[in-house]
Amino acid sequence: MAERRKTLLAWSSGKDSALALHELQTAGEHEVVALLTTITADYGRVSMHGVRRELVVAQAAAAGLPLEEVTFTADAGIEQYESAMRAALTKHGAEGGSAVAFGDLYLQDVRDYRRDRLAEIGMEAIFPLWRRDTDELARRFVKLGFEAVITCVDTQQLDGRFTGRALDESFLTDLPAGVDPCGENGEFHTFCFAGPVFNRPVPHRLGEIVLRDERFNFCDVLHEPRQ
Repeated sequence: MAERRKTLLAWSSGKDSALALHELQTAGEHEVVALLTTITADYGRVSMHGVRRELVVAQAAAAGLPLEEVTFTADAGIEQYESAMRAALTKHGAEGGSAVAFGDLYLQDVRDYRRDRLAEIGMEAIFPLWRRDTDELARRFVKLGFEAVITCVDTQQLDGRFTGRALDESFLTDLPAGVDPCGENGEFHTFCFAGPVFNRPVPHRLGEIVLRDERFNFCDVLHEPRQ
């Protein structure tokens, strides 16, 4: 039996990351050794998705995996980003890692960027969900028993009232025509709190919903550790 490749998984806290982890663990060719996430230090939140750091820490603990955090300032440019990522990934390579997996589905320019940067340090980019049908993928997420909440909605693409809803069959049925079921065009983002990759649900509660930049509707999710 071939030795499994030591692989980092880029972790945003959402459904695509969780599904990618499930696919990697099911296929058995890769040993996921840690979750890699980017944190905006000014806010203590996951870059782009805006999920609180303590929730990602709780996700990693529930998945039984170490969390590799790469931290940036809110005003960080591409040079600071690439330098910090290169340092984290070089460390991974020195520890025997040879690949980094991503939950990307369709964005070719993003895929090319990841592959090129990793190739520079002798590593490979893996895309376990690449080009999968997004309607089938979203429904597979639900059927597998994953649970997630909609944490951000781009109100220019989707009604803000979808913010804070559970990602379930009802949500998928209610999505208007033209909205990608996986939010692949940036229509919405999610926080995954339960499912087959976790040994327990991540305890949480929904906080306030606020509109930012007159466009993005955010639902704050708060960590609620059980006593």
